[in-house]
Amino acid sequence: MRFAGNVIWFVLGGWFIALVWLLGAAVFALTIIGLPLTRAAIEMARLSAWPFGKEVVHVRDLDRKQLSAGTAATGTIGFVFNLLWAVSFGIVLFLSYLVAGVLNCLTIIGIPFGLQSFKLAGLSFWPVGRRVVAVEVARMVRDEKAADLLARYRRV
Repeated sequence: MRFAGNVIWFVLGGWFIALVWLLGAAVFALTIIGLPLTRAAIEMARLSAWPFGKEVVHVRDLDRKQLSAGTAATGTIGFVFNLLWAVSFGIVLFLSYLVAGVLNCLTIIGIPFGLQSFKLAGLSFWPVGRRVVAVEVARMVRDEKAADLLARYRRV
């Protein structure tokens, strides 16, 4: 089903929205300072073209690095880049995904595509610091994070 959903998604507009992400990546690649946005936009373009079977997780949940001066600095820089993205390409992508999601949810067959559009709409504002992974990997990351949280609660 993932393959069929991805093919239908791509043919009916996924390729176009992926091109918008790539356009944003190209614009920010022109400046050396925008390279973190370029990487994030390319990952999100890949997700926008083929969204079924993939999820997005925060990079800190993948690498399991604890808060330090280095991670705090990169987090602050990522926040600034996400703000730059949100006021430039983020708002356009958000509105595009929102309209597509509403239109898709008007039919029963389109509901899975509408849900994917809503998922991508939320991601369109804050792409820096996110990684695209398979659904199974995302589930493992969530389970591991939940186990850590439970262990922390039991220690208190």
